[in-house]
Amino acid sequence: MKQNDLSIRPINGPEELGLFSEMPYLLNEELADDLAVGRRRPEWMWVALRGDRLLARAAWWSRAGSDTPLILDVLDIDDNAAESDHRDIGVRLLRTAMAALLPNGSRPPEYSRFVPPDWRENTVTRQAVEDRMTVLERTGARFFVERLRLEWRPESPVPMSTERLRFRPIRDVRELVTLMTLVLDGTLDAHGRDDLTRMSAQEAAVKHFEDELARYTSPRDWWRIATLPDGEPVGFVLPAHNGYNAIIAYIAVVPTHRGNGYIDDLLAEGTRILAEQDVPHIRASTDLGNVPMAKAFQRAGYVNFGREINMTWN
Repeated sequence: MKQNDLSIRPINGPEELGLFSEMPYLLNEELADDLAVGRRRPEWMWVALRGDRLLARAAWWSRAGSDTPLILDVLDIDDNAAESDHRDIGVRLLRTAMAALLPNGSRPPEYSRFVPPDWRENTVTRQAVEDRMTVLERTGARFFVERLRLEWRPESPVPMSTERLRFRPIRDVRELVTLMTLVLDGTLDAHGRDDLTRMSAQEAAVKHFEDELARYTSPRDWWRIATLPDGEPVGFVLPAHNGYNAIIAYIAVVPTHRGNGYIDDLLAEGTRILAEQDVPHIRASTDLGNVPMAKAFQRAGYVNFGREINMTWN
């Protein structure tokens, strides 16, 4: 589609990855593999060109085999452009792509952007992040949450458990979903709180399990329920691999046992399980506002190597 002298279109295929990757972003190195295994499609990867010059780009990601984009995780505009309309170009690109990709009236997928941990302190980085957020806001998106990206590295010691708890594999999915339902009471997680505005805690737990946890291909026998010596469950930790990295996929303490420091024991167990797999690192994330969880990761030797901005459409 041409708008004045601007061409807005999806890429033709993997042969145009070089063009699409002319704008730097840390996800560029994953694009070829994502296309090959079906996590991305050429028709989900859009560019705005003036002649052969790339002025903006957008791309959506989903799980392999899905026909529906799940998240908008690439949105870039030319930060060095002399044109005063570089944000306008981003808006035109995004509106055109969403009109082609999304059914009329459907809610666009959530936006995710990885940013440096100190992005606000760096003038250039802050401007780039805020320019992209402005583009999204002009299409109707709003800020949702900022998250900490955390990483444990093998040179760090594996955190030690206090041995106050016993750990065992989950018995079945029903047991896990029951505990997931319980931990939504008082949750500080923005996505969990948002789910509770639209559905019951049990429905939210089932949705989380089916949409994410059930899709991991890593062994479920890594997953652990933590109990008191008498067998009463106090929480759970779900180590996993998401196809890119070893991760702590979910960790939580049930409300009646919060405030006792059990989160440290759970995190130590999950980290130990993944460290035994000889992984190069372990990734995790938590909301910036979830201070207790962030402090637990810090105590366990996880470093904050980045942040993530999430925006949503009503």
